[in-house]
Amino acid sequence: MSTSQEVRLAAVTPGSNAATQIDDNSVPARAKGFARPAAADRPTPYIEVDEVRLVRNIKAMQHRADIAGCLMFPHVKTHKSLHIARQQLALGARGITASKPSEALVFAEAGIPSIILAYPIVTPQSLDRLLPVVKARGTQLRAIAASLLGVEALSAAATHHSVEIAVFLKVDVGLGRVGLKPDDPAALDLCAKITAANSLRFAGLLSHAGHSYASAGQEELAAVARDEAANLSSLAEQLRRRGIAVDCISVGATPTCVGAPLPPTIDCVRPGNYVFLDGTALRLGICTADDLALSVVARVVASNDTHFIIDAGSKSMSSDRGAHGTGGASFGTVVSADGGDEVGAWTLERLSEEHGFVPFSGRPLPLGSRVRVFPNHSCASIANFDAFTLHHADGHATTMPVDARCCQT
Repeated sequence: MSTSQEVRLAAVTPGSNAATQIDDNSVPARAKGFARPAAADRPTPYIEVDEVRLVRNIKAMQHRADIAGCLMFPHVKTHKSLHIARQQLALGARGITASKPSEALVFAEAGIPSIILAYPIVTPQSLDRLLPVVKARGTQLRAIAASLLGVEALSAAATHHSVEIAVFLKVDVGLGRVGLKPDDPAALDLCAKITAANSLRFAGLLSHAGHSYASAGQEELAAVARDEAANLSSLAEQLRRRGIAVDCISVGATPTCVGAPLPPTIDCVRPGNYVFLDGTALRLGICTADDLALSVVARVVASNDTHFIIDAGSKSMSSDRGAHGTGGASFGTVVSADGGDEVGAWTLERLSEEHGFVPFSGRPLPLGSRVRVFPNHSCASIANFDAFTLHHADGHATTMPVDARCCQT
């Protein structure tokens, strides 16, 4: 076995420091790894991103991909930021993955050289804004298809705009959202349709093991990753026997990419959440508190007999307890943002639109105090803000735009 294969098959060690992990049964608990002063006293609530942790997370995942011989196409739906995307490219990513045409458009206009559009196109008009920019910029665009209607729409759009689109077959490996099952005979026929379609080129197989977010631990994560790779490899071999070349097998989900070995048959990985991580990643055991790069800074604005109330509710945190409906019993972990408190953490128990409810747990905070909330789903939280505060290693902060926020089509 080669060194590369050994690393692919090696178990990942979660996190980068021995920081305490918080779950719903351990609060109040030590806040080591969570607690640190907020970057600046500015109007709350706001998103803060720790640049040291952000860059460390990007480097760690890029290293895993490099050692495994996989190309990195990180999913920018997590951060929607040109600044962070450029950091990912500078550290080794070959391109990006986007959620929908309007999101891809922001990054194509900014000159990102290669984009995977992981979105099921079913009407040619969906690409009328994106493809002229792709053509003018010389962007390499790859899309997905999971139906004959999708293939026809992609072919019509590419032909109309005089471009070529490489198209992956989207394979459903267990999430039950978009894609054909790997053992569905229609998958082979649809790949042949892509190969024969005008202005299209068959790119390979692409999947998203989103069901891994519901895993009970690393053994289950590893099983999901193994099954995903085995199913894709089996389908690829069937296609090759039919004379259809499979140039790329692409997978993308942070739990399996970070928390499980990268199988040797995978060519490309597309994790997104790994840049920030969150309470769901903590629950899965794939990181520690000291790896969490994103938090919402809020302020205590009221209190009652049982709770203190903060000025961050569902319109700041989102009401998502975790990706694909997974998550814990609370909406996040709360610590002091004014510094000097590593004694304990609270839970964000419930939300209204502009307020969050935090049980005292024997330690109330005074009115006006600032708190830092680490959400269960960082992707959903940053999407609620037009900008984020980037906290640099030297203590100063920069306000950065969430460039691809509110892309509607």
